[in-house]
Formats: sequence, structure tokens, C-alpha cells
Amino acid sequence: MKKILLAAVFLFTVFIMLPNDAYAVPAFARQTGMACNTCHFQHFPSLNSFGRAFKSGGYTQIGGQSMIEGDLLSVPAVLNASLVLKARGQKTTGDSGASGTTSGTNKGEFQFPDEAALMIGGRAGEHVGFLLESSLKAADAGNRFTNFKLPFTYKTMDADFSVIPFTSDGSGPSYGFELLNTGAVSMARPIEHGAETSAQRFIGTATAATGFSFVAAHSLFFANYSAWAPVHGDTDAGPYLAYLRAAVTPTVAGWDLGAGAQWWGGTTKYGATPTRKSAKAWAADIQAQGNAGDYPVGLYLTYGIAQKSGAGTANMFNSGTADNKKAWSAAGEFGIIPSRLTLLAAYLSGKGGSLNGSTADGYTNATTVGANFNITQNLELQLNNSWYSGSAFNATPADGDTKTTLMLFGAF
Repeated sequence: MKKILLAAVFLFTVFIMLPNDAYAVPAFARQTGMACNTCHFQHFPSLNSFGRAFKSGGYTQIGGQSMIEGDLLSVPAVLNASLVLKARGQKTTGDSGASGTTSGTNKGEFQFPDEAALMIGGRAGEHVGFLLESSLKAADAGNRFTNFKLPFTYKTMDADFSVIPFTSDGSGPSYGFELLNTGAVSMARPIEHGAETSAQRFIGTATAATGFSFVAAHSLFFANYSAWAPVHGDTDAGPYLAYLRAAVTPTVAGWDLGAGAQWWGGTTKYGATPTRKSAKAWAADIQAQGNAGDYPVGLYLTYGIAQKSGAGTANMFNSGTADNKKAWSAAGEFGIIPSRLTLLAAYLSGKGGSLNGSTADGYTNATTVGANFNITQNLELQLNNSWYSGSAFNATPADGDTKTTLMLFGAF
């Protein structure tokens, strides 16, 4: 841990001396000609109201590039792409193994890359957009469409109506369409330690998913119904599972607010030897983004339950048959240097889930603090430290009761 903290101090000292001018270069910034912070609150990937509008419009907004136009044709003159990279140092506090040696994250592990992907996306037509995340790490070699969606969007009565085919290797059906920053979709969260700071992540709703989302989105609300299978890519699942999402997104006294609920339901069979599985969970979340005086503030509350499995039909989110898996969390960020340096804090209390290798049949508490420093608008340094407690940690797990992560996160 000392090495990681010393590295954080050194890197912060160096980067705080860099000029404050920052330039946006990822795919959507290239297409629109707008800076990254036009769409993001304090730091990516968190969206602000403008970012929600761009996403609701199916990634079709233009403005920064010349276009190729013709009958039934309207595309940018170039194919816009970004390289997304996470490089992390991670340290956990587990005991040495039986041989007396310490390895992996207990020793301190440099994960390069933790994630690496080629992101290609933007306008494919007047009413069609797309987003492809193609993994550059050796994961599922048979499917490099790690995450993919193809929104068909039409605007009427000040609302966007979309049909979105999608597939995801691990973000669940909420990947089809989601606008809040609470962890309702796994990659949209202000803090890197996701399972420690979001109830939806803790109860296990971030699964493989392939399906179709049917969306209505307005500046004041959005609603999403998805028919989906718990498989990435090709699937023979039937019937499809159901996912429902609804949220309101008003602005009150200068604060950008969001509050909503999610529901996963249904039973399906799939695969060469079909196994009957169900999806049984629900969640509620609230967010608020605004200013306290001159300082930007973000607040995020979540609550979720994955119901226990029934006789003969396993709930994919909770294999236990005795108790529901549940959690609540509260997280916040404070822009001590607006759009430059943000302090982070969160607390999660859960039951029936596992963190850092803990047992899944007890109570788990996670307290997380950290900081996010924007080196540029598209390159950030984030430090998280989580402490764990509760009956799930009565028997100290292999990875101990503390986790520290120093991460360099960039989109180029």
C-alpha cells in the first residue's frame, strides 16, 4: 500500500503542475466538435444533462466534421474511434499463503492493461447511431464485439423514441439504455470500486446480455423496456427475459436531479443442454448534481434486492435459497478544484453478496474514499481505498479486508 500511495503523491505533484488547458479527442468529441466536459459531470464517464441528450438522440448529433450527404445517406466523412485504456495498481491486505509467500494483489499488482478497448461509434444515418467496444485484451476470442448497440431513434413531441439492438459481455440488459450515474449500468459510475459503491453492482445484475431495448426519452424522464437473454452474442434463449427501467430527470433550483427504479423478471432456457433460469431483482436509485457555492457536488443513492432462488429454478443474480441478496449505498463527490480535482466517498451495506473474497452468507460493509484528478479532460488519475467489515469478514478472506487501487483511465 505504501508504494501505491507514494506513487499517487508523486504523480499528483507532477500533474498538478501541468497546464489547465485540455483538449477532447475521443470519438464523440471528434464528431460533434465539442469538448469532453460538454457531456460529462466533473470527469468521465459520468454524464450531465447535455450528455444524456446526446445519448438519448442515438449518438447522431453532428457539428465538428464535414459530412457525406445523399439520398438516404448522412454520415461523417471519417469513421470516429477512440482507444480506451485502464492501467491500475492494486493492493489488497490478505495474509501470505501456506508456503509463506505473498502474490497477486496481496503483494501489490500492476495491471496493464486492466481494460483496453477500441471504441468506434457515432452517426450511421440521420436516425441511426452505433457504439462498438471491441476488446484489445485476450478475453472471449470468438467475439470481439464486447459491447455493441445500434440505436434507431426518431424525435417527436420533444421526446426521442428508440429501438436498440444490443449485446454486452458483462453489463446486463441496462446496457441497452441508461442515463444515470449510479451504477445502474456497470460502467456508468463516478468511483472505480463499483461493487463497493453501487447496490446494483453488489447484487450481481451486471451479466452477459443480448436483446432489444424500446426507449422513450425526454429531458424530464426516460423509460426503457428490454427483451433480453443472459448470453453474449448468439443465443437460442426462449422466452426472453424482461427488464424495465423508468426515471425522472428534472432540474430543480439549478440542481440536475434523477430518480428511478429498475426491475428484472422472467424465466428462460438456453444452450445445448437447456437449463431453466430466472431473473428476479429490483433496484431504486437517486442522483443529484449541482453546486454548493462555487464547488460542484454529486450525490448518488442506491438500493437493490435480488430475490432468493426457488426450488428447481435458480435466480441468476442469487443462487442462494435461504435469503434475499440486498444492499444500499450512498456516494458523493466534491469538486475541490472544479473540473480538475474531485474528492470521492461512499458507504455500502449489504447482505448475501461477496466482496474481496468474503463469504456470501453474511453482512458486508464497505467504506470507500478517494480522489479523481483530471490530467486532461480525457485522461484521469483516480485513487480509491475501500475498508470492509461485517459478519461476512469474520473469517478473514484470502484478499483481506482492505483494497487500494490507483488507476490511470484514458480515452484517446
